[in-house]
Amino acid sequence: MSILTWIILTSLFGGTLSVLFAAALTLNTRASWVQMLVSYAIGALLGAAFLNALPEALELSKDPARMTATVLFGILLFFILEKLVLWRHCHAEECEAHDPLQGTALVAAPAQDQHDHGRSGMMIMLGDTFHNFVDGILIAAAFMADVQLGIVTSIAIIAHEIPQEAGDFLILLNSGYTRRQALLFNLFSSFATLLGGMAAYFMLQDMNHLIPSLLGLAAASMIYVAMSDLIPGLHKRPEIDATIQQVALITLGISSIWLAGTLFAHHA
Repeated sequence: MSILTWIILTSLFGGTLSVLFAAALTLNTRASWVQMLVSYAIGALLGAAFLNALPEALELSKDPARMTATVLFGILLFFILEKLVLWRHCHAEECEAHDPLQGTALVAAPAQDQHDHGRSGMMIMLGDTFHNFVDGILIAAAFMADVQLGIVTSIAIIAHEIPQEAGDFLILLNSGYTRRQALLFNLFSSFATLLGGMAAYFMLQDMNHLIPSLLGLAAASMIYVAMSDLIPGLHKRPEIDATIQQVALITLGISSIWLAGTLFAHHA
C-alpha cells in the first residue's frame, strides 16, 4: 500500500472513528468512560512521543542538540497558541479551560447568560478544525518517515481525539445545537485531518529535509497535550482507587503503543 493511501485511510478512519465514538459516549452520558479514555490517551501520547516520534526524529536529523531544541521550541509554540485561543474565548468573568472530563476541549461561558446563541460552539469548531488540520500534517510527516511510525502516531492521535471530540460535542449541545447538528459539525471538522495530510504529503515531496523537524514538533505536541492539558485534570481525583486506575490506564496506553510499534516493525 502506498504512503498516500496510508495517509488517506488513517486520516479518514481516525477522524470518523473518534467523532462517532465520542458521540456515542456523550449521548449515553458515560462520564466515567471519558475519564478512562483521558488516562489511556495520556499513555498513548507519551508512548508515541518518547518511544517512536522522538527517536525517529533524532535518527533522521543526525543532530541531537538541534532536534531537542526543536522539541523545546514546539512546546513553547503550543503554549503560546493555546494562550491565544484562551484569550479569544475567555472574555467573560467566568471561564474554565480544559475540563478534565472533556479532555482538551475549551469551555467558555458568558458570565451573564449561559446561552450564547451558538457563538462558543462555532468558535470551538473553528479551533478544532485547525487542530485537525495540524494533526493531518503530523500524520503525513510520520508516514513519510516510516510506515510503522505513521501507524503508531495515528493511534496516539485517535486516542486523544476521542475525549476532545466528546468535549466539543457537549459544548455544541450546550451552545444550542441539536444532537444531529453537533454530530455533523464534528464530522465535517474531522475532514480537516485529511486535507492537512494530503497537503503535507505533496509539499514534503520536495522538502524532505523538513520531516525531522515536523516529527520533533509532533513529539512536542503530544508531550504538551498530555502534560499540560490532560494530566492536571487527573489530579482532581486524588483518591487511591482513582489513582491506581489512572496509572494502570496510562501504562496500558504506553504499552499498547510499544506493542503496536513492535508488531508493525516485525511486519515491515
